[in-house]
Amino acid sequence: MQYVPFGKTGLQVSRLGFGMMRLPVVKAEDGKERIDRGETIRMLRHAIDRGVNYVDTAYGYHHKESEVVTGLALKDGYRERVLLTSKLPQWLVERQSDMDRLLDEQLRKLDVSTLDFYLLHALNGEAFDKLKRLNYPAFLERAKQDGRIRHAGFSFHDDKAAFLRIVDDYDWAMAQIQFNYLDDENQATLEGLLYAQEKGIPVVVMEPLRGGALAEPPEEIRAMMRENGRGWSPVEWAFRYAGDFGNVATILSGMTTMGQVEDNLRVFERIVPGSLDAADHAFLKSVKQAYLSRVKIGCTACNYCQPCPQGVQIPRIFEAYNEAYMLSRPRSLAWEYANIIREQGDGSLCVACGQCESVCPQQLPIIDSLRLIDLEARKA
Repeated sequence: MQYVPFGKTGLQVSRLGFGMMRLPVVKAEDGKERIDRGETIRMLRHAIDRGVNYVDTAYGYHHKESEVVTGLALKDGYRERVLLTSKLPQWLVERQSDMDRLLDEQLRKLDVSTLDFYLLHALNGEAFDKLKRLNYPAFLERAKQDGRIRHAGFSFHDDKAAFLRIVDDYDWAMAQIQFNYLDDENQATLEGLLYAQEKGIPVVVMEPLRGGALAEPPEEIRAMMRENGRGWSPVEWAFRYAGDFGNVATILSGMTTMGQVEDNLRVFERIVPGSLDAADHAFLKSVKQAYLSRVKIGCTACNYCQPCPQGVQIPRIFEAYNEAYMLSRPRSLAWEYANIIREQGDGSLCVACGQCESVCPQQLPIIDSLRLIDLEARKA
């Protein structure tokens, strides 16, 4: 296992972190899926025995069961061997006292007295503004002073401007961002990652495999990787890209099977910053372009078409459609479109008024596209 300094904390952290959010599950007596506790404990302890020392969980993972199982897995001396991270569910916070209440609940569920890192979870600009109004720094400083947490950070899902604003607002010990070779111009972006480096803030990467999508690329992209002389798997290419940046401390992987644990341990024996050469980066750029060439609709999500008089969520529908084709995941379209239907924003509501097409900078055939996607998504 490779280790790097964790920013200004004085800690050494493993490049591979264990994300406790895609754990093995079993059917319970009530018919619902629950974490397979025995297998999860076996997997996590094996990873720790092999050198993983960063464990990431959160309040809501696995229907609020993840923290409980993480705590059980870290019994028998394993807690002392890892850096343990959990996250404040900011969507449940209405007043500052809620932050203390939720943190105390999480410590009880984990059955620990202290968290090494505590993150403001899934921040976007709006959520951050709410926490600022509630004086989140006072809460974090209080939690550090009374020993409930050692270091404070945040995880992030918004655009670069929001990321830079959050980075500048507090003396963060770390930031957690979605980052991979397909998304390096989305959300926090590569530019945001490098800005955090200038500020001395190490980054923990989530979604290095884009929720597993980059592990199973379309056949033409698999062929590109087979023909490349490196001989690396799609998983290794993705991990190596994220791990090539010196500011990336730990790369999280949500592991479901012992086979995935073993494969990740093998890959991370060799992932060090700066190990990709110019040809490798050029190759990954070509892979990214191959993915982007599969996009069906040239929507830039400018939102000029919003709000639709009928409530149709046009950019979101196009995004779901493009994602499904780009990643060759038709079932993802059905899943996301079902959510849009439940929110009464689906394409069947379109009355062909033409307002959207009249303002679309890309001059897209929105009405016909909505009709096509609605039919395809309902059949998927």
